[in-house]
Amino acid sequence: MLADELRHRSVAERAARGKALRKAVPRSSHAAYAPAPHRTDPVDVIEAQSATRVPELVPIRYGRMSESPFRFYRGAAAIMAMDLATTPASGIRAQLCGDAHLLNFRLLASPERRLMFDINDFDETLPGPWEWDLKRLTTSLVIASRANGLSTKMRAAIVRATVRSYREHMRQFADMGNLPVWYAQFDDAWVRAQFGAKASARGRKKWTKATAKARSRDSLQAFEKLTEVVDGRRRLAADPPLVTPLRDLLPDAERGMLEDGLKRLLDSYSRTLQSDRRHLLDQYQVAGIARKVVGVGSVGTRCWIMLLLGRDDQDPLLLQAKEADESVLARYAGASGYATQGERVVAGQRLMQATSDIFLGWERVDGIDGHRRDFYIRQLRDWKGIAAPETMRPEGLHTFGELCGATLARAHARSTDRIALSAYLGTSDSLDRALTHFAESYADQNEADHQALVDAIRSGRVKAEAA
Repeated sequence: MLADELRHRSVAERAARGKALRKAVPRSSHAAYAPAPHRTDPVDVIEAQSATRVPELVPIRYGRMSESPFRFYRGAAAIMAMDLATTPASGIRAQLCGDAHLLNFRLLASPERRLMFDINDFDETLPGPWEWDLKRLTTSLVIASRANGLSTKMRAAIVRATVRSYREHMRQFADMGNLPVWYAQFDDAWVRAQFGAKASARGRKKWTKATAKARSRDSLQAFEKLTEVVDGRRRLAADPPLVTPLRDLLPDAERGMLEDGLKRLLDSYSRTLQSDRRHLLDQYQVAGIARKVVGVGSVGTRCWIMLLLGRDDQDPLLLQAKEADESVLARYAGASGYATQGERVVAGQRLMQATSDIFLGWERVDGIDGHRRDFYIRQLRDWKGIAAPETMRPEGLHTFGELCGATLARAHARSTDRIALSAYLGTSDSLDRALTHFAESYADQNEADHQALVDAIRSGRVKAEAA
C-alpha cells in the first residue's frame, strides 16, 4: 500500500527517490513510441471487446468509431493500453482514469450544488503508471488539433502547455499537506481566477455560456427530453435504437423477469450508499426502465436508465446503471483488488474526483441469460457540460489543455507519491518536449488504426451502422 510506504519516508527521502528515477528512466525517454514488432491487429482488439457486448448494438459502436480519427480514439482505450504497456514508465504509480482524453474532462455538479471542473469517466480506472493518463490526454489534444487544421507548431505549444501545467500543479501539491490536497477543488470561481486572464474575451464569453448551459443540463431537463405522458401516466419515451424502453425490448415473460431483476439491483445497490442518501433514495418509486446507448467506446455494454418519481410526477430522479467490465489496463497494470468491477469503478472515481455524485454506487446481478454482471449506478445527468474542441481556436485549446493538465495533477496527487513524482518531473521542460513527440507519433498510429477500421468496414469484415 502507498500509505505504508510513505509512512516510513521523510519528505527529503521521497524527493530523492523521484529525482533518482530520472537516471533509470530519463524524462526524454517518454518521447519514444514505435509499434511493437508483432503488434496485435487493432480491429482484432476491438472485436475481442465486442464479443461480450449486446450484438445488435456493436455495429453502432463501429459506425461511431469510423466517423473520424478522434471518434475512433474515444473508443480505442484498449488499443492504446496495449501500446502504452510497451513505453517507458518511471515506476511511480497513481490511480488512473484509464481513458483520460480531453472530452472526459468536464463540468459537473458537486453535492453542495457548486459547478466543478473534473474528470468524469472512470470505466477503465485502475492503479498504474501515471504516464499513461498524461500520454492519453496529450495525444487527444493533438488529434483534436489536427482535426481543426492547426499546424505542427501550434499543436506542440498546446501539448507543452498541458504538460507544464501538470508539472507545475503537481509541484504545488507536493508542497501541500495531505488534507489540503484532499480538499482541493477546481470550481467555476477557481477556473475563472486561474485561467480567466489567459483566455481571450471570446474564450471568457464561451466559458460563461458553457457554465450556464451545464447548469441547465440537470435531471429536469433530461426528464423533459426522455419522457412522455401517455394515458395520464409519465413514462420513458422510445427513441430506438438509442433509447429502448423495456416494454419494446422483450416479450412479456422475459421483460417481467428483467424488470424484476433491475428493480432488485436498485434495491440492493442502495446498500453501497451513505445512510442519509439511502434514506433519500427510498422516497422514490420506479416508474420506467429503458436500455440506452451511451458514448463511443461504451456502445454495446449494457446500460439502463431508470426513471424514479418522488412526491409526484414532476419530482423525477433519473439513474443510470452501466455495466462494468474488467479495465482495459488490467492485463498490463495488474488486476483490480476489488471484489467486483462496479466497486472498482466507484472506488476509483471517489479517489480521483474532488466530489462525486451522491447516488454513486455499485452492485453485481445475475441476468436473465444466466450471466453474472457488474454494474455501477449514478445520476444520468447532473449539471454536466462537455467541451466542443471542434469549435475551439488555438488559444482555446491551449487554455483548455492547461486546465486539463492541472485537473489531472490534482486527481493523481490524491493517490500517488506526489513528492517523488514532482521531483521526477522537475522544473525544466524536458518532459514537456518529450510528450510533444510522443503525442504526434501516437496520433499517427491512431490515424492508421482508424483507417484499418474503415477498411474493415468497407471489406465487410465488420458491420457498421449510423446512429
